[in-house]
Amino acid sequence: MTARSELEKMLAEELYRASDPELTAMRARARRLCRRFGETDPEDRAGRAGLLGELLGSAGEGLWIEPPFFCDYGTYIHAGRGVEINVNCVILDCGYVRIGDQTLIGPNVTISPATHPVDPVERAEGAEMGYPVSIGSRVWIGAGAIIGPGVSIGNDTTIGAGSVVVKDVPARVVAAGNPCRVIRSL
Repeated sequence: MTARSELEKMLAEELYRASDPELTAMRARARRLCRRFGETDPEDRAGRAGLLGELLGSAGEGLWIEPPFFCDYGTYIHAGRGVEINVNCVILDCGYVRIGDQTLIGPNVTISPATHPVDPVERAEGAEMGYPVSIGSRVWIGAGAIIGPGVSIGNDTTIGAGSVVVKDVPARVVAAGNPCRVIRSL
């Protein structure tokens, strides 16, 4: 049996080593594309769309990202139609990140499938893991929110500014806080 690559382990939600040369090269590529994207003229919609098409796993029609934008790989981000992402968004996509149609993401939002073992010995040895994040359609994520690993947010939901989302949030609710909790249904 052939040994599995660190990339395969990462995508299988297993412990992996981010220092692996293949993963390091993939992150360097994403950083170059993010830098180029950030340097584009705001009026150059075609140039920006081309760079996002090169960077992301998929980019729906009308996707708008306001630089600066940062991601680890880009390849594992799938954004639907009409998605708008405001300035300073960070997506640490060592797991798949799916963003549904017409979702709005405020400034300074972090979406982080990335996590580390709680065991200090494993953590010190450099092991990491990632769990996919799923954000439904027509979701609004307020400024400064943090979306943690393995979280799913249902369609038509609003996440309040500054929230720390560490558990799934159902569809059609307003949720906020640290930790984020449902405040009311819509």
